[in-house]
Amino acid sequence: MQLTAYNVKTKEKNVPILNAVVERTAKGGYIVKGDDGKGNKLTALLGEAKALAAIEAGTAKKGW
Repeated sequence: MQLTAYNVKTKEKNVPILNAVVERTAKGGYIVKGDDGKGNKLTALLGEAKALAAIEAGTAKKGW
């Protein structure tokens, strides 16, 4: 399972997120934070099913 996000700095779509950490938001949602390997930070909002699947697959670490 590959997590992707939009890179605001370079305006690229579907950039793979490296060093991903899934965290819970204040309202109970899920957000993944990481980088693109070039020093640019990336974040993306996820649904519960996709967030837990990424943790189980080993693509992302659990941050809570």
